[in-house]
Amino acid sequence: MIKAKPKSPATATASKRRDQATPEPSPKPPRQTKAALLRELLARPAGASLDDLCAATGWQRHTLRAVLSRLRQAGHAVERLEGESGRPRYRIAGAGAEEGEQ
Repeated sequence: MIKAKPKSPATATASKRRDQATPEPSPKPPRQTKAALLRELLARPAGASLDDLCAATGWQRHTLRAVLSRLRQAGHAVERLEGESGRPRYRIAGAGAEEGEQ
């Protein structure tokens, strides 16, 4: 029969210190995805231009147009508005009315 060796006092103390010294991990904020950022920009009452969306995401214009198309396919009502300089602005329909009611 093999008997386990008793822990030395130094080993027992070290394991206690290790257990006590382990700090709880700090909660990380949720990761901001580009898709979530895009939906936030499109939810603004004034919407966002393609230039605004390009600057925020780093995507190219043709990629953003494809993403807008995918949002429409997913059931979001994406409106195309005329901007002040004649350039189109996009927003998710109903976003402006929701903020005005508060």
